[in-house]
Order: sequence, then C-alpha cells, then structure tokens
Amino acid sequence: MARPEKNRRISQPPMMKGFKPFGIPRCKIGAIKLSFEEYECLRLVNYEMLSQKEASVQMNVSRPTLTRIYNKALKNITKAFVEGKAIEIEGGNYEFSQDWYRCKRCYKLVEGDNNHAKCEKNPDDNKNELINLNK
Repeated sequence: MARPEKNRRISQPPMMKGFKPFGIPRCKIGAIKLSFEEYECLRLVNYEMLSQKEASVQMNVSRPTLTRIYNKALKNITKAFVEGKAIEIEGGNYEFSQDWYRCKRCYKLVEGDNNHAKCEKNPDDNKNELINLNK
C-alpha cells in the first residue's frame, strides 16, 4: 500500500482563479486544471527565482517531488497554450500557513476573516460573503 501524500505548504493562494485565451468565448473552450501546489511550485521557481532545493524546503516536500510537481505544471500549461484551453487554478493536496478567504462579490483575497474591509461590491461587510480557501 502506498504511503499517503503529505500536504504541500503554500504561502498564499493565487490572486486569480485562472486564465483564458484571448479572443475565444469561454463557452467554446475546455479547461485544464492547475493545482495550488503546481501554481506555488511555478511561482517559487520561476517568479521568486529560488532553486528547486530552496523551493522544496518552502513547500515541505523532497526535491524530487518538487521536480515532479514542476514538470506536471509545465505540461499542463503547455497543453493549455497549444490547445487554446483555459487554465483553472484549484484543488490539490495543500495547506496554507494561515487562513485565507476570497470575497464572493469582489473576489479579493483576504488573510483571516477579521481583515475583510468594506468594498464597493460588498457594502454590508458581511463575513458570510467570504469563501474559506483552506481545506
């Protein structure tokens, strides 16, 4: 029996829920799923310019595991580009270092449910409008 996967540590969720190709209506394209840990891996290695060893320490995984996550992420993004599909960032085997929420109305990321300030689309400052992004 295989050992259960441990959660990958993610510093914060992405600002967006995904991307879609320019010039193609959403209803006419499929979508490729990109997990939170694949997003975090790409962010650490390509955006933060960390080595794979440094990124693996931050995500609390081994370096070979990080390499597998990284290669899967590149494959998914390449497939979306070549086939003209949307990329949806969601799910996976992850844990955040603190609680994160997303406003249902303005889609703004909020760190902790006490930090949600009133916004134009949410004048009531209703905490029921927050979606918990933690598992």
